[in-house]
Amino acid sequence: MAINSSIPRHPWAARYPRCLTMTTSSSRSSSVSASLPPSSALCKRWYHLASDRGFLCRFRKRNPPRLLGLYIDVRWTGLGLYATPRFVPLQPQAPELDTVVRRVASHSFDAYGDGIWIMHCQNGSIFTRYRKGTEVTHGVYRPLCPERDMDFIPPLPTAQNRMQKLLGAILSKEGDGLSYLYVLAECTAQTKTFKVRVYMLQGGVWCMHTSATTQLPHMLPALKPVLVDDKIYMADVFSNDIIVLDLATSSFSRILLPQGVKYHTLHTILSRADDASGLYLIHVHVKEHQLCIWLHKGDNWLLVDTLCLHQMWANLRMRDHTLEDEVISYAYISQVGDNVQFVFLKTMCGRILYLDVTSRTLHKVHGMAEKDRHFSAIYPFMMIWPPIFPALKDDHARFSLLKAFT
Repeated sequence: MAINSSIPRHPWAARYPRCLTMTTSSSRSSSVSASLPPSSALCKRWYHLASDRGFLCRFRKRNPPRLLGLYIDVRWTGLGLYATPRFVPLQPQAPELDTVVRRVASHSFDAYGDGIWIMHCQNGSIFTRYRKGTEVTHGVYRPLCPERDMDFIPPLPTAQNRMQKLLGAILSKEGDGLSYLYVLAECTAQTKTFKVRVYMLQGGVWCMHTSATTQLPHMLPALKPVLVDDKIYMADVFSNDIIVLDLATSSFSRILLPQGVKYHTLHTILSRADDASGLYLIHVHVKEHQLCIWLHKGDNWLLVDTLCLHQMWANLRMRDHTLEDEVISYAYISQVGDNVQFVFLKTMCGRILYLDVTSRTLHKVHGMAEKDRHFSAIYPFMMIWPPIFPALKDDHARFSLLKAFT
């Protein structure tokens, strides 16, 4: 569908190049701006339909938020390697996203030098930590909204005993924006006491949200938690199961891994599902060169997909002859998208590969310096969801006009 260039476009509209088929007039307007000519009653009617939560929910299922690229953050304290985070666009990219991608790429952290690094990236927002001398500050940047200034975040809560600190992670919940949680986990070696405190950012202050304590038979390595609805999932490497913290009841429970799956830090990762009750587990079987995707719903695991990495790697080599001498025999998982839309893999050579799960296609990520390959963390950058609509005036004349077209 050709887009009328005379109609002003809103950033969120660029994400959806094709029409929905759920309704007629509202569907055909999926790529039209949210800021429509005020004289058009039809456009106002579309505006109300498009901002309806039910419509947005159905729309998201058929048109998931787009992946624009990733931020590469080089930080290896032991070797003294630091670099300013930079954005690498995903290629190939849909033409209608060119403007949005350029907007993100134009945002730079260069003014902060190598003192800034990324702690969390979700839904178009980047949570950062910045050190200048002995002073440490935190802030949230929104490259898709350059007119908005950085939001400064108060200092993070500290562990009661820094020697016992196991985890300090930022998580976020999507809604009318992002609400941030800070998960602080401590483990005592002598008593095997595992305590988790969860703070929520409210009104510019970190407030205690919940805390819970349990006993573990062993010390845990650094955990990578995943927030799904009101539950936080953390893998227990030694027990080969998943620890679940219920924020509503402040209680712990456990989920056994699927039969035949052994958790490995480099080959296993968790991902949240669109359904609040679902959790994905992605696991790479190294010997078989297979990537398996499991979904946990209720009390059961369901194997929803198995992808042959060996075949996809062969197809990628045919398209890109610069990869002929590289091997993927030990590719590990670096990042995964919500609902397992995509997976980022890293090879032994430090090459970053983007796996589009839907199309079952492997792509090489371009734009990464050779020297940074082995010492970088990557953070996928997505379009904002849900779109933010400006408020309409609830005047009688406007709604009377709308009824005539309803």
